Amino acid sequence: MIGIFDSGSGGLSVLWEIRKLLPEQAYSYYADNAFCPYGEKTPAFIQERARHITDYLLGRGAQIIVVACNTATTAAISTLRSEYSHIRFIGMEPAVKPAALNTRTGVIGVLATAGTLNGSKYLTTKGIYEDNVKIVEQVGQGFVELVERGVLDGPEAEETVGRSLQPLLDVNADRIVLGCTHYPFLRPVIEKIAGPAVEIIDPAPAVARHLVEVMREEGIPFRTERTGIELTSSGDPASAERILQMIQYHA
Repeated sequence: MIGIFDSGSGGLSVLWEIRKLLPEQAYSYYADNAFCPYGEKTPAFIQERARHITDYLLGRGAQIIVVACNTATTAAISTLRSEYSHIRFIGMEPAVKPAALNTRTGVIGVLATAGTLNGSKYLTTKGIYEDNVKIVEQVGQGFVELVERGVLDGPEAEETVGRSLQPLLDVNADRIVLGCTHYPFLRPVIEKIAGPAVEIIDPAPAVARHLVEVMREEGIPFRTERTGIELTSSGDPASAERILQMIQYHA
């Protein structure tokens, strides 16, 4: 079984990509939506939640755990790897590299939470490429809340997305990195506002491929007798259930 967790429903965007590669696996997904969003929480708080969720997923039989949350990866994955050395953790990687290598304008944008943008993992990656390209950052204000409420299109979504996206477009960013797993659910709105000349980069497919590589290294089977998705929420499960139904329908 593969364990996956996020502050809420956003990590289901990662699960969607993983299931494309591993359709015959069993999954246990934990949405910590009672404490969502993580973006403004302290690292210590996120680490404690990550421990609690890890214990739960291990109790469900997880053989590997995907931290499908950029903020939790930044705040907690090093702690988890140190304290749970018997199991492998896969985290979210800032997709700055593909954006920086393929920009035409020399300007890339990063949409993420404050916790991700201030984290050492992102800052280290940014430092490698910022001498050659201009990297402009923007917090996706209200994005997580939109997704958790199921508002994925329409005037409210367009207005909220536009406020955070426009500063990146104003500086001629032609590659925009989605640095939060909630944001891909707003991708149609982002693409509509950004226009066809701007490429939106979601790191989830690369994370899914990396998971497969690690499972192969660890000898974790790609197929299990019991398949499907077990969903657990620390709060109201309605949002995660709604999005899970949506991605299963479009799988």
